[in-house]
Amino acid sequence: MEASLDELVERARALIVPGERRLLGMAGAPGAGKSTLAARIVAELGEEATLVPMDGYHLSRAVLADLGRTDRKGAPDTFDAAGFVALLGRLQEARETVYVPSYDRDLHEPVAAALAVSPVTPLLIVEGNYLLLDDPEWAPAREFLDAAWYVEIPTGLRTERLVARHEAHGKSPEHAREWVFRSDEANARLIEASAVNADLIVTPVQD
Repeated sequence: MEASLDELVERARALIVPGERRLLGMAGAPGAGKSTLAARIVAELGEEATLVPMDGYHLSRAVLADLGRTDRKGAPDTFDAAGFVALLGRLQEARETVYVPSYDRDLHEPVAAALAVSPVTPLLIVEGNYLLLDDPEWAPAREFLDAAWYVEIPTGLRTERLVARHEAHGKSPEHAREWVFRSDEANARLIEASAVNADLIVTPVQD
């Protein structure tokens, strides 16, 4: 379905129950805009919501090099899936502040304890590529989500955004396009297949 930001904010707000902790998952292929959408919804909801990104569970460049996976960074097995799933379980039951990692696109590295999640925040918007993946390591994540949205946009627009993003973070135009159409799009096909596990498939209306 197509939906405006206001409509999606109201859908997210409807999940909030005072005194309870709810997790809304937001998945989608690379470049679909899920991170931006999640951040905008959190900004609209203010103290009622906090953003929790999956990208903080990227393996470091040193670990990827040791594993021989540097050339496909971003694939499902280049993340600490078990650590991320454990985080969701902890966040669901938390009675104390939980510090979660984020990912620095300039450093190209995860940053530990970069974000604080208060125990009184009723809604956490968890965003990432693999929240809905049918995979032994990733599938348990879905069990912690009270609702899950899949964000999609036209493929051409999505890949254009990806190429521009890679260029902005240091890749040459040629390297950016090679990476997108080899690595990112291979991951996108896996992620697109997981859309069946979403409660809602949404295309944000551009404003």
